Amino acid sequence: MIRTRSIAAAAVAASLTGLTLLPSQAQAATGSVHLYKIYYDSPGSDRGSNASLNAEFVQIRNTTARAVSLKGWTLVDASNHKYVFGAYTLARGKMVTVRTGKGTNTATNRYQGRAWYVWNNDKDTATLKTSTGSRVDTCSYNSTRVDYKMC
Repeated sequence: MIRTRSIAAAAVAASLTGLTLLPSQAQAATGSVHLYKIYYDSPGSDRGSNASLNAEFVQIRNTTARAVSLKGWTLVDASNHKYVFGAYTLARGKMVTVRTGKGTNTATNRYQGRAWYVWNNDKDTATLKTSTGSRVDTCSYNSTRVDYKMC
């Protein structure tokens, strides 16, 4: 109870003096940037058409309260096929889909520009890393019964 009154009193004092209370870094960092879904077996035969390649994708979600720059971040599979984000910021509460094939990058879709598949149809591991190489998240699957994995 005393702590609550102290925080409330500090907020009132700050508002009276024109100061703004900002959340601590720990409070601002609530949530995460993480792998959300891997669609590893695109529909139909794997013949390498661009439409088929782009039906294979990984979704990355930002559940933090702020936009996060993904510049230099990497998405890799177990065989070290690597996608490196260029200048790109993932808005707070948003998701980006990283597609295997070619296309024009947008705020919601990024394209690896590959001519063949990345994600194995039976098992693989996706790893998301920061620009300094720190692992942010991993997601593995080991199944041919479904075509995607929710991470």
